[in-house]
Amino acid sequence: MINKQSNVYTIVYIVVMVLIVGTALAFTAMALRDRQQENKNADKMSQILQSVHLTTDRATVVEEFNKYITRQIVLNDKGEELQGKDAFDIDVAAEVKKPVSERLLPVYVCELPGKGTKYIIPMSGMGLWGPIWGYISFNADGSTIYGAVFRHEGETPGLGAEIAKPAFSDQFDNKTVIKDNTLIPVEVVKKGLKPEGNADYVDGISGGTITSKGVSAMLNECLTPYKSFLEGLASGSATAETQPQQTH
Repeated sequence: MINKQSNVYTIVYIVVMVLIVGTALAFTAMALRDRQQENKNADKMSQILQSVHLTTDRATVVEEFNKYITRQIVLNDKGEELQGKDAFDIDVAAEVKKPVSERLLPVYVCELPGKGTKYIIPMSGMGLWGPIWGYISFNADGSTIYGAVFRHEGETPGLGAEIAKPAFSDQFDNKTVIKDNTLIPVEVVKKGLKPEGNADYVDGISGGTITSKGVSAMLNECLTPYKSFLEGLASGSATAETQPQQTH
């Protein structure tokens, strides 16, 4: 029998406890993996729907998503649809790091009764303290913004974190991104100022200058690859026919 006061006993005890705890944690993680993924998917669906001003809860979000999102497509930078790609599973943060010509560009096609077709584009960027992301929806003309939603990982409460509130995102409603047949993303500027060009703009967050600049950069970086698609919608030369969507 090992002496409980010996170093050997202590080492054996620690090793056994580490194995037991490690095994328990691994089993728990595996058991909860599916539920965690379901929650992650539900949160993503909720954000997509919020970009077209639809609010749901956890119990109904999948049903509502499948009801209103009638098609999910993936484009290249020429506005051409790519077959065999799942828009919902594309990691937008990873795609943003690629050259524009190599990116996979997801689009969610939404049909709102009485309000027509909306096209929802996901975005990903960087704020002051970490990732920021969002979804922006366009009317069928491909130019007028119908709605937007923004989220963040760790921006400062009361400052940069304000991008997640309607007071900020609602400013994007009815802004225009196609001017003189050319895509010009909306800019986020310091309150009281205007951009140098003729871009539509919204007021940035007071005290959240870096986060505001991050949102502006994200809009430019993530919308520019959709130039051909959005300009095509605006000119009437591009459409995304609705058909049954993939259910998650």
